[in-house]
Amino acid sequence: MAIPNTRRETLNAERTEAQRLVEDLRAERAGILVEQEANPPDDEHDVEGSSVGYERARVGALLAHAEVRLAELEAAAERSTSGTYGRCERCGGPIGEDRLAALPTTRRCVRCASAREELAQTLSRPPPLDVVQLRADINSTIDQSL
Repeated sequence: MAIPNTRRETLNAERTEAQRLVEDLRAERAGILVEQEANPPDDEHDVEGSSVGYERARVGALLAHAEVRLAELEAAAERSTSGTYGRCERCGGPIGEDRLAALPTTRRCVRCASAREELAQTLSRPPPLDVVQLRADINSTIDQSL
């Protein structure tokens, strides 16, 4: 699928923005670590100690998210170069233009993404509990231990 120039430009712009964000967050994290090493907080007595820990965790989480986003954008750019951008990685069918406009890094068409989500929901549900069988198993275990 030939990727329209506007889509390619959008991907490149988003990738540039994601790279800038990753660099900014890395610099912010480095500054927090340098400050923490220079003035280690006494978490037990210093009210600012918990703030430093919170900021470090906040920046770390934002950085992890930004790095994932950057990797997704780079993978989309690679797919655009190889000619597979806009093709579903599962069924090989086209990914709709509306879906690509909303989710430029998507790898699956709506049908395959829906099937994957449905499977994930099914797998995350606990199996039905057979209370009668469970009681029988518990009673059997108790009887065997006596």
